[in-house]
Amino acid sequence: MKRYGHWIDGRWQHPAQGHYPVINPATEEVVGHAPEASPDDVDAAVRAARAAYEDWSRTSPAQRAALLNQVAELLTERSADLVPLLQAETGATMRVAGTMQLPTAAERFRRYARGATETDTIPLAPVPVKASPLAPGGLIGAAAVRRPVGVVGCITSYNFPIVNLAGKLAPALATGNTVVAKPAPQDPLTCLLLGEILKEAGLPDGVFNVVTGSGATAGEALVAHPGVDMISFTGSSSVGKAIAQAAGRTMKRTLMELGGKGAAIVLEDLPDAALNSAVSAVGSTWAFHSGQICTAPTRVLVHRALYEKVVDSLSQYARALTIGDPVDKSTVVGPLISAAQRDRVEAYIASAREQGARIVTGGVRPDLKPGFYVAPTLVSDASPGMGVAQEEIFGPVVVALSFDTEEEAVEITNGTPYGLYDYVFSGDAGRAWNLAGRLRSGNVGINTVQRHPETPFGGFKDSGVGRDGGSFGLHAYSELQSVVWPS
Repeated sequence: MKRYGHWIDGRWQHPAQGHYPVINPATEEVVGHAPEASPDDVDAAVRAARAAYEDWSRTSPAQRAALLNQVAELLTERSADLVPLLQAETGATMRVAGTMQLPTAAERFRRYARGATETDTIPLAPVPVKASPLAPGGLIGAAAVRRPVGVVGCITSYNFPIVNLAGKLAPALATGNTVVAKPAPQDPLTCLLLGEILKEAGLPDGVFNVVTGSGATAGEALVAHPGVDMISFTGSSSVGKAIAQAAGRTMKRTLMELGGKGAAIVLEDLPDAALNSAVSAVGSTWAFHSGQICTAPTRVLVHRALYEKVVDSLSQYARALTIGDPVDKSTVVGPLISAAQRDRVEAYIASAREQGARIVTGGVRPDLKPGFYVAPTLVSDASPGMGVAQEEIFGPVVVALSFDTEEEAVEITNGTPYGLYDYVFSGDAGRAWNLAGRLRSGNVGINTVQRHPETPFGGFKDSGVGRDGGSFGLHAYSELQSVVWPS
């Protein structure tokens, strides 16, 4: 199997501490060997990024735009080689890997190619200012200008490795920053290959670097490094809190996209004709990357008048899904990323059963070997305080809860530490809009789980700090500088 090096300063660098295996979640076979980073490897990557910063930050927006467009073209051209590797290391179904992993990454580079040429200056109206001991009076003009942050450390998640990295890297480069990336340990190989692709597109050496590791060493060294100006992290809330604490010691800028425990509220006024859409939306927790997505509606809160009907429909939906080899085009539910994650998900299900919840469907390990599979599981009759209803599981598990009043639905929805993405399904859009305003959540979908690519993305509470996405991503990777002059 191929042994990869770190990508540092425009070339492959041999890791002094050797390699670790990257495992295919469906076959349990080795896909390749990723480099094991030491603090010295991280230091070399940060130094390369720091050395490249001055020249890169002074390139024209048009140059950055052309380069990012070229990256998108190269990703598309190489899809025949990259998609199988991406599929093998993530365990994603071919549908997800081929249509929502690599193409989405390419689109993010295209989006921020356009973003590179968006204005970075906000003019402010001149203001008459009286004389003071500080300076003479006069008409004072000003502008707020976006400036690059500097060296950005990007620590990414395992569920959508190259998409998540592209969502950080593209706006960071568009705004003139240099980057050191540390992908998730489970599936870093495609992210490593991104180094060669960016170099072929014309990116100067040192502007983009990638280090990997099987444990916490590389990430901790990156967060602590005094040469890093910002950390952009996607992952669990517990790790995010540790990063924030460490980053605070050197006053690093942070952008945190953390966990979620999304609630889909189904109101009693939802027409029968729309009920199937709501069921399919909640069913996406099972059908889309085996529930390994932080925005999934993993809780469905249903008005008591519709509760049994929705639970029955969801049960039928889950049982109809094909579980199996993700390379098979008929497969809808593939494996989880690792044996450890499978065991973690199964422990939540077992705990719910022990606490008196009802396992409507699933809850038993599928008879599939090899692979780290969990069957689509529907839990009902749970109380809002149970772990299965409070904590992010990151697997194909949906918890159904009933409510009698809108007030109760809001209380249950807001009653977890998270606030990333919630949903409201109602026959009255105005009512749903007003209800959305009461939810402590960074995002609310009304009668849909579809996304809008230009919205600011991020969470309330333990779900994160800051916003990216669309033009908001340009602000996320910039500092604002006020420039003042006499008119």
